[in-house]
Order: sequence, then C-alpha cells, then structure tokens
Amino acid sequence: MSLFSGFRRKRLMRREVPPPWLEIVERNVPFYRMLSPEDRQELWGHMQVFLAEKQFEGCGGAEVTDEVRVTVAALACILLLHRKTDYYPLLSSIVIYPDEYVGERRRWDDAGVVTEGPEPRVGESWEQGTVVLSWKDVLLDAESWDDGFNVVFHEFAHQLDHEDGITDAEGFLPGFPEGSPWRDILEREYEKLLTDDEAGRWTLIDPYGAESPAEFFAVITETFFEMPVEMKRDHPELYGVLRHYYRQDPEAWVREG
Repeated sequence: MSLFSGFRRKRLMRREVPPPWLEIVERNVPFYRMLSPEDRQELWGHMQVFLAEKQFEGCGGAEVTDEVRVTVAALACILLLHRKTDYYPLLSSIVIYPDEYVGERRRWDDAGVVTEGPEPRVGESWEQGTVVLSWKDVLLDAESWDDGFNVVFHEFAHQLDHEDGITDAEGFLPGFPEGSPWRDILEREYEKLLTDDEAGRWTLIDPYGAESPAEFFAVITETFFEMPVEMKRDHPELYGVLRHYYRQDPEAWVREG
C-alpha cells in the first residue's frame, strides 16, 4: 500500500455514516447489534474503504442497490475487525446474482481423474479477484445468524487464503507456518473431520469442509462466527486458533448479549 493510499483510506474511514446505511445494517446484519461501540466505529471505517475500492456488478437480472452493497460490505468487514488489513487486496469485484446460479464444478477423484459439470451455487471466490454471491442467500444467511452458514463469511474467508497464495489444493491458514502449535491443531481437526465424514458421523462443522484445507478454513470461519458457543464447547482448541487469527471472541458476544 502506498503512502497516498494510506492517507486516502484514513480520510475515507472518517466519513460520516449516511443514516440510510445505518438502517440497512441494523435491519440486515444482526451481528452489528452484538458489537461494542468501538467495534461498530471500526466496522464503519472499514466499510467506507471497502465500498470505495470494490466494484459491484449485477448479473442474471440482479440490481445492485445500496442495500446490496452495504449489507455485503458489513459482513465482509466483520472479518477484518482488530486485524491489520489491506482490504482483500486481490479482490476487485463482487458479482451479485438474484438467487442461486449454475456454475462449473470440477472434482478430482483418488486416482487424479478430473470430472466437470454444471452445479447450482450460492457463492464462489476466485483467485483472480472476484467474489460471486446469491443476494437471496446473503440475506437468508445474515438473518439466520446462528445456524452455522453464511455465504459472505465463507467466500471472504477464501479471499483471506488467496492473499497468501493458498488454493483449494494446498495450504492451510495464512499466518500459521509449518510447525506452529496453531497449525498442528488445524491439521488435527481437519483430519478428524475427514475421519468423521468418511464414517458418516454427525459433526458440528459442516462436512463440506472435508473437501480441502481451504474449504475447511472457510467452513470453520462460518462456524466460529455463527455458532461460537457450540464451537468453543465441542472444539475448544480450534476455537482458540480462530480467536487468535481473527482477534475476536464471538462467544463473548453471545454470552454478554
């Protein structure tokens, strides 16, 4: 980030919040009500920068309104609270569909054979600088804030991975090198999810996280913010890793709220 960009961002962060934006966030983002006054102020600052720097595009008949932009920005910027951030530097555009859409699915079997085909989707994150979201699912997930699913958290967690060049086929979590105790916990929890998924056992963590280390990170991010009490109870070490990484303690939001 250049010195000029730093000054520009500081000016953006001091902008007054338009009253209609506040109404949108209070209506669509229940997490906002759990934040302290200091965290709310920080969130608005991050949102001002995010909205100034990221381009939104409608697709499939979707209209990109202030409600769309502000809601997505609020959820995406919750992941940035308390952390040194460059605002998803690889991300340039957010594509919005009105509902689920059809994308191409690529799978590798154990023999390395690749199969491709169409698949309904509600979101995806591209390494080339784009996040795609179903607006219907953004709203549904935001309203159901305690069910463990949030498409914005999921796809923007992938963007955090992409910052360190991590892809679906490799890597684990940015900021945790090989040999660190945090990394050991992540690898152990990932292996446990793989074992439980293969055995057909119920898990608090969505079994989709067994697809790859990158999907595991995205899924546990959803669980961390949406089901923090349950995660701290059932996976206390994993909760501790994410509390360290995100510099947040959502279990305390629920307990104190």
